[in-house]
Amino acid sequence: MTTNWSSILGNRKNRSTVTSFAEGKTSGRDFYSAFANTSLGGDVRNLLRSHGVDRSRGLARKALSRRECV
Repeated sequence: MTTNWSSILGNRKNRSTVTSFAEGKTSGRDFYSAFANTSLGGDVRNLLRSHGVDRSRGLARKALSRRECV
């Protein structure tokens, strides 16, 4: 299953949350909590469960750099 980064990075607030996570400023738990009870919560949870926190950080950095958000 692939992560839909376009929807996760869809607005400024979410982009800021992902950037903080990718830079190591927030933990995996805080990252998930930011998206809990939203339509994107499942995507973020699956990302963390399938790849772990460290690999998820790298994937977040990669997604941000490919979208020129960093």
